[in-house]
Amino acid sequence: MNKFSASDYGKEAETAPENTFYFGQQNFKWMLIGLAFIVVGFLLMMGPDANTVDGKFDPNSWNDDIFSIRRIRIAPLFVVIGFVIEVYAILKRK
Repeated sequence: MNKFSASDYGKEAETAPENTFYFGQQNFKWMLIGLAFIVVGFLLMMGPDANTVDGKFDPNSWNDDIFSIRRIRIAPLFVVIGFVIEVYAILKRK
């Protein structure tokens, strides 16, 4: 049974100082993984634009490569997965 007296009032209990930083090593690992997914997604989106042939602008030509599966399906999926991983990394507890 704990007994308290008036002289104990206002005294701090001695506790070991704990690390108050929210993010741990696992959080940073997941953040780097998410960042890597985002970077890979944006790199997959890169390529010539619609009017570029052999690296030169040609208004009379059309490049159907802008509608490739890599650029309109896979790359945005990587970016979205990266952002989901980032949210997980921020909300994950130590």
